[in-house]
Amino acid sequence: MPFCLPVYHPPRFHESPLAGAPLARFAPAPADGVAPPGYHATSIFPEYVQTEPGVWRLLKASRMDCVVVGHPHGELEVKEFRHLTAGQPVALGRRENGEDGIYLHTAAFSPPAQATDKFAFRGQLSRESPFSIDYDQLYELLRFERGHGHIVWVLGPALVFDADARQAMAGLIEDGFAHAVLAGNALATHDLEAALLGTALGQEIYSQRRAPLGHYHHLDVINTVRGLGGIQAALEHGLVKDGVVRACLNKGLPLVLAGSIRDDGPLPGVIADVYQAQDRMRAILRRATTVLGLATQLHAIAAGNMVPSYQVAEDGTVRPVYFYTVDMSEFAANKLADRGSLSARAILTNVQDFVVNLARGLGVKGCPAPE
Repeated sequence: MPFCLPVYHPPRFHESPLAGAPLARFAPAPADGVAPPGYHATSIFPEYVQTEPGVWRLLKASRMDCVVVGHPHGELEVKEFRHLTAGQPVALGRRENGEDGIYLHTAAFSPPAQATDKFAFRGQLSRESPFSIDYDQLYELLRFERGHGHIVWVLGPALVFDADARQAMAGLIEDGFAHAVLAGNALATHDLEAALLGTALGQEIYSQRRAPLGHYHHLDVINTVRGLGGIQAALEHGLVKDGVVRACLNKGLPLVLAGSIRDDGPLPGVIADVYQAQDRMRAILRRATTVLGLATQLHAIAAGNMVPSYQVAEDGTVRPVYFYTVDMSEFAANKLADRGSLSARAILTNVQDFVVNLARGLGVKGCPAPE
């Protein structure tokens, strides 16, 4: 059965209490980067603001922990605090059921409630949880999203420590199952190390044997790429013959590399300014309809905080945004939920096994489907 997006159920604005709700109130930002007292902070859910009697406007390109800025003719914009300009009108109100002219719609895509026992085993996600149905649903979702959505991968370096996983991820990109990649200096460095020297952190990516003086390898790669002037130059010199970075560049995919305080080098192109990196990530995640975070707790949480649970198309239709986090650690999955990304679905497994199984299930190049 082909994949179908769930139906969006808008609020019943003509019924009480929304029918009698007041207009939303706005107050000017007192200074650049400062919201007025009583500001309304956004969430991951669809939110409506009543700007005129009976006119409820849905926030577009939303994200959690931001404010709502009003523009002429009733347009609304979700902005980070640091991007506020003094005098801009900011929505006020901390009640979310219409009392302040703001409505938080938490059940927009909810299926009918199912009766459940008050007591049952395995009520919490753990490494014992079965994930067969998650893989099957993900296959169908990604096939649909390849032509109808915007798939963003958030990748940790463990992905490229294994030869098969690295090849599988490159195959997913080459076959169109990716529209953008977000990562850090380490992912790109070790992927390029694998391309140039066949190792990652000095270990051969297939045999896992330690190479002589292997602890120099990632530094040598960074130094070589810096000497050439950048990753694209290394590709043009014929040094990068395979891997995730090469697949991104060949497909023309946005590849955002956000730096951290612990980076070696870093590689040219890594964004050192954390807020510039966040803005670049946000620009890509504004379009995301499916996000997959693989073995990168901090990057996954960052992406989760920037992605709402819904997306508004140009024609006004509303659809869900799917968010998967893949990690061996239950803590990493729970931490993402604790930070407010309640729509994230976790798959607890080795990330290398995950991406190989996913690529095989999708029949991508270089990864034959299982018999």
